[in-house]
Amino acid sequence: MGDETEHRYLQILTEPIRVCALYRPKMGLGAAGLNLAAFQALYRADPFYAWYGLDHPLMYAAHKAAGGMTSIYRQVGIGAERLFRQLLQDYLGLSIVQSEWSYDVTSISGSSRTLHLDARIELTDVIDDIKRHRVHEWMIAAADDLGVAPQIRDSFKGVVFEVRQGYKSKDSKRQNADIANAGTAYAQAFLPCLVVLSAQIDSDLLIRYRAGGWTILTGTVADASLLRSTYAFTRDVLGFDLEQFFVRNSATLRAEVESVLQALLSAN
Repeated sequence: MGDETEHRYLQILTEPIRVCALYRPKMGLGAAGLNLAAFQALYRADPFYAWYGLDHPLMYAAHKAAGGMTSIYRQVGIGAERLFRQLLQDYLGLSIVQSEWSYDVTSISGSSRTLHLDARIELTDVIDDIKRHRVHEWMIAAADDLGVAPQIRDSFKGVVFEVRQGYKSKDSKRQNADIANAGTAYAQAFLPCLVVLSAQIDSDLLIRYRAGGWTILTGTVADASLLRSTYAFTRDVLGFDLEQFFVRNSATLRAEVESVLQALLSAN
């Protein structure tokens, strides 16, 4: 991989993070966000908050940091999703359209909306025979690992992916939506795969999602299994050593995050 490609991948990851430095707490006003002066004016106009001294600059910094931390995790996830999709395009020869997946759902009232998963590999879109064979072999092994019936497994035409930086949320609405996505994937002859870049995933979620038909890759580097490790999958199936990419560029990523944290933890 050349320096230009390495830089392009880094940009995919760092551009979303930089947005976090601009975060300002909205304080329930639904506006673009308040700066320190506006926050203090709002709180000083409220006698109860003013009596407690909640208009203090450190209180504003705490609000900014709390929302900003959530934003950092979200933006790291967005970068990971974009990079994973880019890897499918670069290393499997997929187009932008071929690497995306969506489907329409219609409510009882008759209204329709489009739902998206983060990435897709359809076997017929992979022109290179060797790469297509690698993906197919992995897909069959992953389906067998889940206990998918052979007649269903053999009908799969590809894999759809949901990409997360980590997954510790107990949000039942999100879980139910993911299980529903898996059902639609099976109905359209795709194996659903959850790709987690970190090792942070709740053990209860692992159990529930696997029971719901998801094959799950996590960010473990100790487990070299293609059916368990995101980094083994990207290296041995896609042909890109994502783990070593992060090792090489860790100093740059750490500097970006530190810069954002400095901005978020300051009242100004």
